[in-house]
Amino acid sequence: MDNRSSRSSATNVTIRHRGRGSQVRIYFGKLLRMFVYQNDWKVLPMAALIAGLVGMVVRKKMFLNMEGTLMGAFALVCVCIWNGCFNSIQVICRERDVIKREHRSGMHISSYVFSHMLYQAILCLMQTFVTIYVTLLVGVKYPSEGLITSFFLLDFAISMFLISFAADMLSLWVSSLAHNTTTAMTIMPFVLIFQLVFSGGMLTLPAWTETLTHFTISNPGLKVIAAQADTNNKPYATISSMLGKMRDNEIGGSFTLGEVMDLMQATDNSAIDQLRSKQIGKVTTLGEARKILESSKSFDAFKQEQALGDMTAGEALKLIATSSELEELRAAPLGDTGLTFGALINELLSNEAFQPALETQIVRQMTIGELLEKLDAAGITEKYANIEIGTELTLGEVVDLLSANPDVQEKRGETFELKTTVGQLMDLVGEEKVMHFIEEKAAKASYQPAYENSEDNIIDYWLRLMGFALLFSLLAMVTLEFIDKDKR
Repeated sequence: MDNRSSRSSATNVTIRHRGRGSQVRIYFGKLLRMFVYQNDWKVLPMAALIAGLVGMVVRKKMFLNMEGTLMGAFALVCVCIWNGCFNSIQVICRERDVIKREHRSGMHISSYVFSHMLYQAILCLMQTFVTIYVTLLVGVKYPSEGLITSFFLLDFAISMFLISFAADMLSLWVSSLAHNTTTAMTIMPFVLIFQLVFSGGMLTLPAWTETLTHFTISNPGLKVIAAQADTNNKPYATISSMLGKMRDNEIGGSFTLGEVMDLMQATDNSAIDQLRSKQIGKVTTLGEARKILESSKSFDAFKQEQALGDMTAGEALKLIATSSELEELRAAPLGDTGLTFGALINELLSNEAFQPALETQIVRQMTIGELLEKLDAAGITEKYANIEIGTELTLGEVVDLLSANPDVQEKRGETFELKTTVGQLMDLVGEEKVMHFIEEKAAKASYQPAYENSEDNIIDYWLRLMGFALLFSLLAMVTLEFIDKDKR
């Protein structure tokens, strides 16, 4: 009777299992002990080594130009995916038999996977800080101001953590699918290649493969780093290198005088504006100025104008120099000397050698031509033909003066051959200005909305990375729920 009652009470004993929360704490503690005693901590120095190598490669170009920034972003994404994948690729498959046994004994798969998620998140966070610290040590210069937070490094750390964690959860799922570590390590290279090839950033993909980029962690990872680095507004350095190699290349062709002058008067081109502001000057002589005047049709017509009477020649010239009605005449250029008719008059008025002639009395109804002949009665221009007359103008002022001259306008249709080299042309405008101008234009042409430095873009990429992390962790959980059906 006693034996029977004791057997009955034994069969009525209820086996109690710990709740999910308690199981999470137990397995999380187990993973921490494995970190210390089974050398899982080795992933941190490995992350430092990889970060140092990558940092030394990208430090001179990242955040400085467009190509360097994109290359650096891709390299850092590779670092994050590599770290994340190798954190968890073996953690489940290496203890598959233990998981089966404990699952049959009451272990909740959700608790087991969640404890791994917590542990791997801490591991990825430590790797992120190690990577940023090491890249700073080797000379990568990060911007200072962030877009989401006040600190760029904090924004950047969030992005790198999310990329690493999403890759970590992908590997966790692969580890739950594989039945042993050999299978897992065989699958891993194909997973990495798929992620890197179909990132959609560094390699040009055929149109039919572009859809595959939506299934990669590397795609939003690359975009978020490129957006945070403000890649669209970085100069295009390849153009500078190309122009440097082309300095000795000859360029040229047939142009009309009108085409050149219209180009030099353009107001919507910053390079032309800079060229127009270039200071030029040429010293000419009084004899050269006289020859230029004598060959000018517009000046020949001017000589027929009537001069006022009852005044000296100097007074007449002063009147020409100050009259608003004669402003166009004063602005008329004297050939290619950079000197205007008005500047020549001022030179005559201020030169002591001409003072005796300037006191000559003008006869009423005397023409300008007769006046000039009177002034030169003693051969003054011949005597002082070698007197130098200098001026300083900008190239734009000279072009504008020439464009207003009727003699020049008559020759607008005349063509001429222009031959020069790329280097000579850049030296004329200014090599640094040319490089900067072309780099800006090239960067503008290469603008990509996906790399726009905006809060909406960055938050969208963060959400996509978090979505990948949750998706792969759920897939790992669902896969392990069927572990009891595995007969191997």
